[in-house]
Amino acid sequence: MADTALAPDAQVEHDPHATSLGVSHEKLGMWVFLGSDCLLFGGLISVYLLNKGRIGPDDIGPEDVFDIPFTSVSSFVLLLSSLTVVLSITALQRGDIRRTKIWLLTTAFLGAVFVGGQVYEFTAFYREGLGYTTNLFGSSFFTLTGFHGVHVSFGIILLMSMYIRAARGKLGPAQSEKLEIVGLYWHFVDVVWIVIFTIVYLFPQ
Repeated sequence: MADTALAPDAQVEHDPHATSLGVSHEKLGMWVFLGSDCLLFGGLISVYLLNKGRIGPDDIGPEDVFDIPFTSVSSFVLLLSSLTVVLSITALQRGDIRRTKIWLLTTAFLGAVFVGGQVYEFTAFYREGLGYTTNLFGSSFFTLTGFHGVHVSFGIILLMSMYIRAARGKLGPAQSEKLEIVGLYWHFVDVVWIVIFTIVYLFPQ
């Protein structure tokens, strides 16, 4: 009968980049970063909730400036980008670099449309008399939504860096985890915006 016992010097290969949790150090680092960012956004949302009603009788409030239909369309554009980033990851895992680049560009474009809509909204609010120092509502609103806009802008930079890597032939199925990590970040900013849109725009009072 053949001896099925393992040789005493046999070793089980392990992924040198994996942690004891079963994920790579890079992905774990992203999860830790997103966890700390949750705390930061939680603090900003709390400050907004405390200050949104602190406006004088003649001050500009949410009901004077918010354009819910416009912001709803802008929000839909951002949420749609979560689908396109998933499509880019799926294409990369299949080795379809052409579609990967197409979906990466689409995701970045949708993110840019959202940021552009936010800039337009801020400009419109300022023209109507709501500036950063107008009242506590204005300060907390611009800080919260502007901070999120910065996150989206940084996400666009990450997406374009992945596109450049793919265009240079440095991004293939073996490096799909790098794009998955970027996708985690992008999904995070989308989920945070759902919370912000619900709290700030749908329930302004």
